[in-house]
Parts: sequence; C-alpha cells; structure tokens
Amino acid sequence: MATWFLSGPLMGNALAADKSPVDVNGVNTGDTAWMLVSSALVLLMTPGLAFFYGGLVRSRNVLNTMMMSLVLMAVVGVTWILWGYSIAFSPDSVTTVKDVVTVNTNQFFGNLNWFGLNGVAFDKPDPVGYAPTIPHQLYMVYQMMFAIITPALISGAIVERISFKAYFWFILIWSTVVYAPLAHMVWGKGFLGTLGALDFAGGTVVHISSGVSAVVAAWMIGPRRTYPNQPAAPHNVPYVLLGIGLLFFGWFGFNGGSALGANGLAVVAFVSTAVASCAGGLMWMILEWVLRAKPTAVGIASGFLAGLVGITPAAGFVTPLSAILIGFITATCCFFAVSLRAKLQFDDSLDTFPVHGVGGTVGGLLTGIFATKAVNSAGADGLLASGSPELLGKQIVATIITYAIAAIGTFIIIKLLSFVMELRVKPESEYQGLDINEHGEEGYGEEFAAGLSLAEREG
Repeated sequence: MATWFLSGPLMGNALAADKSPVDVNGVNTGDTAWMLVSSALVLLMTPGLAFFYGGLVRSRNVLNTMMMSLVLMAVVGVTWILWGYSIAFSPDSVTTVKDVVTVNTNQFFGNLNWFGLNGVAFDKPDPVGYAPTIPHQLYMVYQMMFAIITPALISGAIVERISFKAYFWFILIWSTVVYAPLAHMVWGKGFLGTLGALDFAGGTVVHISSGVSAVVAAWMIGPRRTYPNQPAAPHNVPYVLLGIGLLFFGWFGFNGGSALGANGLAVVAFVSTAVASCAGGLMWMILEWVLRAKPTAVGIASGFLAGLVGITPAAGFVTPLSAILIGFITATCCFFAVSLRAKLQFDDSLDTFPVHGVGGTVGGLLTGIFATKAVNSAGADGLLASGSPELLGKQIVATIITYAIAAIGTFIIIKLLSFVMELRVKPESEYQGLDINEHGEEGYGEEFAAGLSLAEREG
C-alpha cells in the first residue's frame, strides 16, 4: 500500500527510477505492468486465507469458514467502487497553479467526490500524487485488494458460531466506517500521516486494525459452546499448508507492490518479505522442537505467517539482515501470544489477535528500531541507525491510536447489530455445524449420516 505515514508517499523516486517507456500522460509501462501483477497477487491472498482458515476448523464448518473470506470479494469488490475508495482517498480539492499542486484534505475521512469512480481515470495518474506513474484506476484496484482481505482476517476469531447474516452486515459496515477512514488517516493525507511514523504496507491499517477488531468481536460474541471442553483440532492440515503457500506467494504483491512501481524499492520489499517469512517459519519450528518436542506443520505455517505480518510495516525500510531479525522476533512473540491465549482460555478461535494483532504491533515497533535511510532515503532512521528513540516513539503513538479506532469502531458496530438481529446461530445449529444450517450444503458429505445422535455429532 502507499506509505503515507510520513509527509507524503514513501516510494516513487526513493530509489533508482524505472527506465520503461512513459506515455503522454506520464504513465510508466513497466510500473503499470508490475502493479497489475501485484494487484492480482494480493487478490489471490483472500482465497489463500480461505484455505488457511478452512483447514483449521472442524469439518462441519469448513464451507462457512471459507465463505467468510470469499464473501469479502463480493461485498468490498462492489462497495469499494461505489463509495469505499472515495471515502479512503478522495481529497476535498486539488488545485494547480504554475505547476504547483495544492491538495486540501479532511484529516479523518474522504468525501464522495469519487463515488462510483467519478473522475478516476483509467489512462492517467491520480491528481493527488499517490501513484504518479500508474493509471488512477490501477492504484484504486490495488488498494481494493487490501480492503478485501483486511475484514476477512477478523473472521478467524469468530468462526463456528457467528451467523452468516450478522457477519455479512458486520463486514459491510466495518469496511466502510473503520477501514476506509483509517486508510484515509494513514495513506490519504489524514492526521495519522502527520505523525511521522512509518508503515510501508499495512501494519496498522491491515494487521493491527483486524487483530484488535477480532479480539473485540470474539469477546462480545462469546466463545463457542463446546469451548474449551471439547477439542477443536484442525480437520485438514494440507488445506492449511496450501493456504499459507498462497498467502506467501500473494504477499510479494502485498509488500513488493507497495513500492508502486517496478523499481529498486520493490526489490527491497520483495527480499525483506521473503527472508522475514523464512525466518519466522524457522523460529516457530525451533520453538516447538525445543519446548514441545515435535515441530508441526501448522506451527511452521503459523511461523511463516507471523514473519509476513511482522515485516509488512518495515518491508521498504530495512536491510535483509534486519528483516531476518524481525522475522525471528515477531514469530517468537506470536508463538508465546498464542500460548498465552490458550492458557487464558479466550476463544479467539484461530488466533487472529495473537498473530495479526501482536505481529502487526511488534513489526511496527521494530520498524522504529531497524529502519534506515541507507535503504530508503524517503524513510527515517530508527533507533539503531540514529541512536534516537524519536521514530520508535512515533511508532508507539500511531499504534495506540490505531488500537483505539479499531476497538471502539468494532464495539459500536457489533452493539448496534445486536439490537436488530441475532449475532449467533442457534445452539443446535452450532452443534450440527454451520455448513448445513447456514448454507444448506456440506463440505464432505460425511457429517450427517442417518442415525447419528446429537452427542455423536458434537464430537
């Protein structure tokens, strides 16, 4: 994503520029090609998440869980075009006098000037300067892929008991009144962009916001009726591994594409993403080996994911060695956060907050330590490069503000929904499984053989 969190976008000319042909509107063909590919890669992450989450739940809920990711492609794929992008990125006004562009922007949310993509050109860059070398509609659709997957992450905390109707309305409202304004505050020249904190590809807007919202939603909706008395082991670990493979692959567009061009900064982000995730998987495996005697497939997948989450805010600002350390540290923190969540018996079903909330927080803070202008001159020097805690302090302030916005927004949305509809499915539906009761179909056709008693189905 565009890295506003300084006084302006932190990519563009930060490193050596691409030499691809440029048309009469200033559109760079090489940058355009890379961003088209990156947009597709980020979209692939949503079905990847569907497999990752789907494999972790019980077989009677696999379709419902996967639908909770895929439905975002339908909902946000439409609302982003109609109003989401405009709320997130439209300025109040853009004026040009003698080649000097002046942008006036609301500090908290955009307006509806770009409703339905009115004025969003397909053949020339945006007038604000978010991505000056690619068509405006391409920047819009790249941002749309982030807007799709972010609410889907929340579903991991509330699977196997929330009604699909309540979830549908929750993600529609959340993506409009929490995600879009937060994206505006961070990347759309809003008030968070004036803090001077760094966030290359979504540590705050994507991972902290979804992680915090997930834990609030899980607390308000309550635990599964069988939790913690009955085991809920992953029913299909190969699905989990397929999911993390797709997520890992798509993350190169997630972070590498945030350079908004085919340039040296994209290479920095690409390499950082790869090595941090590898380090995260290695650390999680070692921790399981040492502390639990056996490394698990779900564990290494969780480690890869933790590394990916942790490097997201730092990807364009750190060296490869720093990226390895970020992967190691983030995976360690997430590993013990998952263990603590289990000991507290809090039913964040698929550990959304321990991985995304904690991982995004740790990654953001480590950015304040490891960032260096030697990698990206448009960034800032962190604690190690400058000896000053100034950047780290800004990272802490930005994190706290994001926590507050996500928590308060989620609480209000769920409370309002509880007044007009049931948030949970009925107990019988939860015991039988949400696939057959919410969608009228089964993932494998084996859960409802004739003659099974309710007690047998619960197991």
